[in-house]
Formats: sequence, structure tokens, C-alpha cells
Amino acid sequence: MKTLQAVSTAPPASASPVAWGPITVFCLLWSSAFAAAKIALRDCPPLTLLTVRFFIAAVLMIGLARITGGMQRLPWRQWAMLCLLGVLNNAVYLGLSWTGMMTVSSAFAAVIVSTNPLLIGALAGPLLGERVGWRKVAGLCLGLAGVALVLRSRLTGGHEDVHGTLLVVAALGALVAGTLLYKRHTPDSNIWLATGVQSLAGGLALLPFAWIYEAQLPINYTASLFWSMAYMVVAISMGGFGLWFLILSRSSATAASALHFLMPPLGLLFGWAILAEPVAVMDLVGIVPIALGIWMATRPARPA
Repeated sequence: MKTLQAVSTAPPASASPVAWGPITVFCLLWSSAFAAAKIALRDCPPLTLLTVRFFIAAVLMIGLARITGGMQRLPWRQWAMLCLLGVLNNAVYLGLSWTGMMTVSSAFAAVIVSTNPLLIGALAGPLLGERVGWRKVAGLCLGLAGVALVLRSRLTGGHEDVHGTLLVVAALGALVAGTLLYKRHTPDSNIWLATGVQSLAGGLALLPFAWIYEAQLPINYTASLFWSMAYMVVAISMGGFGLWFLILSRSSATAASALHFLMPPLGLLFGWAILAEPVAVMDLVGIVPIALGIWMATRPARPA
């Protein structure tokens, strides 16, 4: 049976076990970010909020790179690649998804973004040279079926805005492009320097749009805005993105993305527990094929 392999940017799957600990922590952080963002968006426009968040995170992470001896000279191509990744993974992905979350629920946005591994699995073959066996394909399809159940449950109630949904879907495209680009051209730099530069690039890319479209919009300086911002800077920008690039450097693109199927149940859980967003029975039913799909997509192949 064929095993999942990656080209030069990642070691063979047989020699590189899946990093379950970092992936689990990443999934918890990543899915909680939607609820945290929804809280902050009550008091601050999305692009302004993201711009401030990126600049704060950039200062902290570049400072950590300097303290830990991670400041290094890089070829201009690697600087350009880090900036491009920052624009895709930070400015475009989060800018579109947070703007979409002004009119859709945090749980719904989490479910849409969770389809990331399906697109990664479909594109990793022709773009990265990864080989995906039939079991992993079946697992990804099962996960898609579960996601479809959750999506249908959320859409049939008529509570989600079409325009906001399209913005989140476009954000998903940027995240997929950023993931594939990172695997194809992995920058050789310190993790704090890399994530700091990407945050800085994301903030600079969003700054003119925040100024043009949101300069006249009010900001409420509340305690919830402060704590949400602190959580997103430390836990998400520093912890989440740092973990994600660590996982990508150790796993193939498809394997690293497979546990994104945990995002729908986790997104529903955080939305229900923190924001009191409703959860229907069909939302819960969709978790079953999602969990089975995860097991099939990430289970290592038996030796011949």
C-alpha cells in the first residue's frame, strides 16, 4: 500500500511520526481563535483589530528572536518568501475571515476553514509530489461528508449571511495557498524570526485598508477587547502560528492538515460555550464521520 510521502521539504512519512501533541494543541488554539475574534469584533472593526494585533505580535516575536540568538542574515528571496507568506496567511486569510465573521457565526467560520485539508490533499499531489493512498482519500472524503452535514445544518436555518460566507471561503483559499507555498519553499530561518516577519508583513499589508475603510468607525476600549487581543497575540499569533510552521516542517502537508477536521466540533464547542451560539442535532451527527475520517486519513500504513 502506498504511504504518504513529501518531496524535499519534508522527510518521508515512514521516518517522521506524526507530532500528535503539537497538532492537538494547535487545533485547540486555532479553533478557539474564532470565538475570541468574535468577542473582539464587538468593540473594534476587523481590519483595525488585525493590524494592531500583527504589529504587537511582530514586535514580541522579533524581540524573542533577538533574545534567543535567532536574528540571522537571509537571502533576499527568503525575506520575500516570508513576506508573501505573511500576506497570505495573515493579511488575506484573517482579513477576509474576520470581515466575514461580522455577519456569520464563529462556529460556521470554523467549519468552513476546517475543509483546508481536503483542498491540501487534492493539490499536494500535483504541486508537492505527495502520494496519497486510497485509505487516506477515503478518510478525507468521510471528513468532507461530516463537514457537509454540519454546513447543511447551519445553512438551512437561514442564520448565516451569504456575503460573509463567501468572504470566509475566499479566506480559506488564501490559507491553502499559504500552506502549499510554505511546503514548496520552506524558509530556512529561526521560527520566531519567521513568524515575526510574517506578522509584520501582514500588518503592513492591512494598514492602508484599515485606514481607508475603518478610520471613521468607533472603537470601544473594553476589558473584553483587551483580553481578547492579548489572547490572540500570545496564544494564536505566537503560539498557534509557531506550532503550525513547526508541524509543517516535520510532517507532509496532507498529514499536517488532517486534524483540521477537529475544527468543526471544536468550533461548535467554543461557539456554544463562550458565545452561546446554538448547536443543532445535525451539527453533532456530523462529528461522527469527521472523527472516523481523521482516523483513516492519519493512520500509518502497515508495512508490506
